[in-house]
Amino acid sequence: MATPKKGRNASAQSKPGRSLALILIAIAALTGGMFASGHTKPRLGIDLAGGTSITLRAVPEAGNEAAINKTNMDTAVSIMERRVNGLGVSESEVQTQGRENIIVNIPKGTNSEQARKQVGTTAKLYFRPVLATEISGGKAPASPSPSPTGSPTDKPSGEATDKPEATDKGSASPSASATTQGRAVTDGLKADATPSASASDKAKASPSPSTSGGTAEGDASALQAKYAKLDCTDEKTRSTVGDGIKASAPTLACGKNSQGQWQKYILGPAEVDGTDVDKAQAVLNTQTGAGWVVTMDFTDSGAKKFANITGKLAQNQSPQNQFAIVLDGEVVSDPYVKQALTGGNAEISGNFTQQSAQDLSNMLSYGALPLTFKVDSMTTVTAALGGDQLKAGLIAGAIGLALVVIYLLAYYRGLSFIAILSLLVSAALTYTLMALLGPAIGFALNLPAVCGAIVAIGITADSFIVYFERVRDEIREGRTLRPAVERAWPRARRTILVSDFVSFLAAAVLFIVTVGKVQGFAFTLGLTTLLDVVVVFLFTKPLLTLMARRPFFANGHKWSGLDPKSLGAQPPLRRTRRPSAPIETKEA
Repeated sequence: MATPKKGRNASAQSKPGRSLALILIAIAALTGGMFASGHTKPRLGIDLAGGTSITLRAVPEAGNEAAINKTNMDTAVSIMERRVNGLGVSESEVQTQGRENIIVNIPKGTNSEQARKQVGTTAKLYFRPVLATEISGGKAPASPSPSPTGSPTDKPSGEATDKPEATDKGSASPSASATTQGRAVTDGLKADATPSASASDKAKASPSPSTSGGTAEGDASALQAKYAKLDCTDEKTRSTVGDGIKASAPTLACGKNSQGQWQKYILGPAEVDGTDVDKAQAVLNTQTGAGWVVTMDFTDSGAKKFANITGKLAQNQSPQNQFAIVLDGEVVSDPYVKQALTGGNAEISGNFTQQSAQDLSNMLSYGALPLTFKVDSMTTVTAALGGDQLKAGLIAGAIGLALVVIYLLAYYRGLSFIAILSLLVSAALTYTLMALLGPAIGFALNLPAVCGAIVAIGITADSFIVYFERVRDEIREGRTLRPAVERAWPRARRTILVSDFVSFLAAAVLFIVTVGKVQGFAFTLGLTTLLDVVVVFLFTKPLLTLMARRPFFANGHKWSGLDPKSLGAQPPLRRTRRPSAPIETKEA
């Protein structure tokens, strides 16, 4: 009778408990991590939880197709995330799909049309003079001097530089009230109510002389009243401040200072916009010791506009000698100006870290990109419909699992006990990993992903069937159960690995070449295929090895599924000796 091979393999076969202990420890660790993290349920996608999914496609201007690249797409994603967060929503997803697509998933409770407008329009970047600013929602500090001292980048007054000082306020305090430098804010609003030369080029018509003064005064008073009530610490207020305001008109805005406090602003008409910035970079300035700074190079027309606004600010033609860099209605920086910047470039310095300098340079650069987005599709799913889909998916999965269990019980009888336990272990691993992958990598369980999990039930059951049939074939050839289990494993293992490799390869290709929700199906199919290998190697095979030592299975009980008689087994194999050659004798 054939016996298992001796050596290392035999040693491993004799200690299947180690493999079982290993996989049970893994399940316990994953379950503990799931409860410790507080994420005990898989994160649901938009189609199951309800919400809005928007697919945006980047469209370059003619002759500038190279603008669609990974750097610019990642920058667009970061800006769109800021826009979505400005709506006051949580657990939103903004991610690139392929080379030119961006998928924005916004959970339920958000106005879909407002979301589409927020993420589907090109970023608006403006340089506006600061007319007034103070901390929002807190006690206002003392008013700063016109030229703050102690700034990290203050230079000697006689020093010449190609990049004159446009110093970020750094630790300088904002103004204390609605009047600064001895000039009322309303006076500044009246003075700036008529657009400057750069802004007036965009306006179609100017107000008539007979009404412009009264209109400007009324607008200034209204804006001043809104400024007094503005609370930038409120997310809903921040998301609507400045809505509908033209670039050629004064506006209100919010922004965070270097201490992380929200400040509110009254800003004059836009003097420069993002398309006037040719290039922006984050640079470590080691020559002056200023640390991380942001350098800007302007186009020819942008240089003239920037020289105009900085010249007016340096001459105190505005209540404050500051200008604000406003991106999508939010102030991202508000540097002071000490002199007119006429060189076509500027340097913003202050208490920057490498990350904050890089973020600001990305924002400035994005405003100069000819990169716009077209809404390819927008799907809105109500929470009720999402719940119905999830329920239908779970019912389909339960029916599929029940049919597999019924088949195993009817055909394999006692062996079905091993198969059902293996399915439960696979389900436990799949559930805990999905729950942990949600916060870890943003994985969301959508309807196609549920379909992938249902398909995985068949793939896992197929692996058990391959192994069980190999074992039964060995018994049909006349071997007893214990050697049959070991002899069947190498051939079954090879078949299982090839089958799972093909499934995983198909899932990987599908994940790479598709976009959107189909990737959820591919990801789940690939994950469950890998888990199938783990479960078969570390649980199913060792458990069957242990069960083969029990009399119920070893003696081939008729309900074990391994009864030699019902399988049509041949007589037991016996070792026989080859007959020896006859001995010839010679007669004398």
